[in-house]
Amino acid sequence: MAQESDSAPAIILPQTEVTDEIVPATAPVFVEKEVAQEIPAETAETEPALPSSDETPRASSLRELVAMTPTDGALSEELQCLAGAVYFESRGEPLDGQLAVAQVIINRAESGQFPESYCSVVHQRSQFSFVKNGRMPQPRTSSAAWTRAKAIARIAHRGLWDSAADDSLYFHAKYVRPSWSRKKVARATIDSHIFYR
Repeated sequence: MAQESDSAPAIILPQTEVTDEIVPATAPVFVEKEVAQEIPAETAETEPALPSSDETPRASSLRELVAMTPTDGALSEELQCLAGAVYFESRGEPLDGQLAVAQVIINRAESGQFPESYCSVVHQRSQFSFVKNGRMPQPRTSSAAWTRAKAIARIAHRGLWDSAADDSLYFHAKYVRPSWSRKKVARATIDSHIFYR
């Protein structure tokens, strides 16, 4: 066991001579103080602000909330991944099925059992069939399906509408029966997907 000593041995550094030597611009420059760069806040160009929960317009249905959710402007990288997963995995599903797919990705990122970001969850090996060689295909960005996927991603990310998927971490299409499904608790069946905890 290492013990602390009251008197540390003195360290003697060799004497160096100060000169007027000019250091070439390619030589490394050592900085005496720590340098910290501020992280810029997300700008309105990358992520349009939705109203806070106190200001969130009351929608009587998920369809109405999707219609009220801004979809113009660029998405952050994480929301791009979330919207892409909604688009490729469930664009033919009803809106509550699309929201459930987004909820599973969010639940995974927050669970501690899966990667910690939406993009890492979506690109995790052998999890989503639309991801090939670690890459997501390009969505048809001019389509109504992409507009809905962006709205669903923003709604799910901000928790603006409860999903029937609740705390689900897994799902599969009804026409397949993976062996892992027997060990999970089914939480919801929405159109052609079954969601599990």
